[in-house]
Formats: sequence, structure tokens, C-alpha cells
Amino acid sequence: MAIPDDLSLFNSTSSPHSKTEIYLNTSLAPSAPPCTDWPPVSMTTVIPTIYSVICVLGIVANALAVCVLAHSNASRRTVANTFMLNLCVSDLLFLLSLPLWAVYYSQGYSWPFGWVACKVCGALLNLNLYASIFFITSMSMDRYLAIVRPLHSQSARDPKRARLTCILVWVLACACSAPTFYLRDTHLLKGLGVEACVISYPNHTWYLTLAWMKIVLAFLLPLLVISCCYYSIGKHLLADTGLVRMQNLPHPPNMNSFKSLESSKPERPPMPCVSPSSCGGRTLEGRGLERVLWTVAAVVLAFFLCWFPFHCVTFLDVLNSKGWLDSCWINWTIHNLTPLTLCLGFSNSAINPVLYCFIGNHFRGHLGGLCKGLCACLKTRGEDHSQKTGSFSTRLSSFSRKLSDLKDLAIVEPSGPV
Repeated sequence: MAIPDDLSLFNSTSSPHSKTEIYLNTSLAPSAPPCTDWPPVSMTTVIPTIYSVICVLGIVANALAVCVLAHSNASRRTVANTFMLNLCVSDLLFLLSLPLWAVYYSQGYSWPFGWVACKVCGALLNLNLYASIFFITSMSMDRYLAIVRPLHSQSARDPKRARLTCILVWVLACACSAPTFYLRDTHLLKGLGVEACVISYPNHTWYLTLAWMKIVLAFLLPLLVISCCYYSIGKHLLADTGLVRMQNLPHPPNMNSFKSLESSKPERPPMPCVSPSSCGGRTLEGRGLERVLWTVAAVVLAFFLCWFPFHCVTFLDVLNSKGWLDSCWINWTIHNLTPLTLCLGFSNSAINPVLYCFIGNHFRGHLGGLCKGLCACLKTRGEDHSQKTGSFSTRLSSFSRKLSDLKDLAIVEPSGPV
């Protein structure tokens, strides 16, 4: 089956010189290298199911987060909340396009929505790939400044500067996703009998450049920055906890020397919380510290576990395109695991609002307030409707009684002289 060598499916990072069916099910691509010991994965059923679950959960979580963050008062519009709001908007925009990709897979890689939708959905996919990771990195740096360097970062952590940073992130994400937006289009694959939404690379250099750009800018550099920031945060919190425990000892040994050491040591400012709402302005101790450290660990692990498999398979595909790796299990991995690892990366869009929003006490309280206000509003409207209905029925019954009285009068009174 002859298939053009310069195409790649929407979720693929394949070389332009490799066959397009490299990411298709083997039943759809009989020319793929035989690998009898490694059974293929049925993408037409597995991927749509996973996409549907991610879409429903992610849209609900991100929509709630956007509502809460957008309706917060001016005093709560902090730097962290600004980054959270933009992150949720980025995830929400992409998740709205996910049903189209689910249909794309369920119909055997046939794109029925036209070339405009192909370009738009592909642009949202790549835009979210970069924007979400850039916003997570910005939030990590903001938390590092707020906790480790609270005094030095007061002027830098300004909501206006945060909004400018968000604009810069959007611009950078658009610039990084512009090449794939230009190259993506619908193309008739005669060998498969479908019109697919694909990326047509002009040459092998284009493919390598975009693949390495994804690996470096969308994973390695953000992971390095995030890990360094949260390592410093954890080290700082543990150091402050040790200092607090030493100061709270009832009878420390060698009290005179401890007092002299304490008097010679400069006074440290109180350690701020990760978010003002999570601690109420008090020093993180005990369960508060443990909660912050677990949140920090969850953020790093979620980012790593969601995106590492996809970029690892992308790296394998780069090596395979250069001819450095070529074996049965390599081909099977690229064929079957690229779409699945991309699903895992997409799940990060549903996990983000849980990690960054729903864990905070203030966020949950504000969400509860919005829900109570909505219920009260619906209850008030229902009561008004019932009052209007009751009033109308009362007036109707009164009118009926008057009409009945008039009929009775017409029967009893004489009609006139005979």
C-alpha cells in the first residue's frame, strides 16, 4: 500500500520520510513491520473512550475553576490566581476541541469537519501543549519567590506584572505552535481511503526541529525550572520548621550559649504561605507544612508522569527516523504508545485545576458560596413563580365566582312585565 512519505497524523511526531501509517492500527496499516509477539492496540475504541472521560472531567473542573477565579473580588486577584485563571482558560479551550479528535479516532482516522476545523483544533492542541506548561512554570517561579524570597520579591510579584507575563506566555505559545498551524491540513490518504487531518513536513529538517522544540521547550526546560523551584521551597520549609522546633524547646541545653547565638542572629521574617488562603496568614507548621509539601510533590509528579512518556516516545521516534534504532519493539512502541501517551499528557489538563485550585481552602469556600448563591437564586425564582401562579389562580377563581353570581341573579330576577 503506497502512502505519501511527507505526512504525519495529528498526534504523531513521525519523520516525514517514514510511512504515515506508523501511528495507525496494524489492521489499518498492513505495510507496518510485522511484530507477531506484540499485539496491536485498537485505537478506534480505546482512544475515544479515554478522550471522552478526560473531556467531561476536565471541562467541569476547569469551568468551575474559571467561574470561581473570575468572580473573585479585587483583593483576591493575586499573582497566583492570575496564572491559575489563564492556565484553566488554556486547558478549557483545548478540552472543547477534544470531542472532535475522539470522533476522528472512532471513524478510523477520517476527519469529517473540514480543513478549517482541522487547523483550529490542531492549533488549540499545540497551543495548550506549550501554554499550559509555561503557565505551570510561571506559577512555580511565583511560589518560589513568595516563600523563599518574600522580601526581595515584593516589587516583582505585582498583579500588573503577572498580567504582562501572561500576555508574554500566550505570545510565546502562539509562536511555538505557529509552524504546526501552518503545516496542518486535511489530506486524502488513498491507501486508507480516508481524509485525515495531518501535518505535512516540507523536509526532514522541519520534523527534527519541531520534535526537538517540543522535547526541550515543552518538557526538559520547564521540568528543570519546576524541580529547582520546588526543591528550594521544600528545603526552605523544612529549614524553617527545624528552627521553629528549636525555639519551642522547653529546656534547651546550654541556654546561655543559645541565647547569645539567637541575639547575634538577624531576625527572620515570618514565612509566607503558598497561598494566603491556605494558611490564614500563620506560619506553616505540622499538618500545614505536610500539606504544602505533599502539594509540591504532587505538582512535580503530575507534570512528570503526564508528559514524560509522550516525550520519551517522541525521542525514540527521532532516533528511529535517523536509523539509530530499528527493531520490532521500537516500531510497536511508536505505532501504539504515541496516541496513548498523548492521552496521558492530555489528562494533565483535567488534573491541573484539582492541584492548583480545589486543594485550597479559600477556593473551596468560594466555590461553596457560589453554589449556595446559585441555589438561593433558583429557590427565589421558584418562589416568585409559585407566588405568581397562586395569584393568577386566586384571581381566576374570584372571577369564576363573580360570573357564577351573575348567572344566579339572571335566573332569580323577573325578566319584565308579561
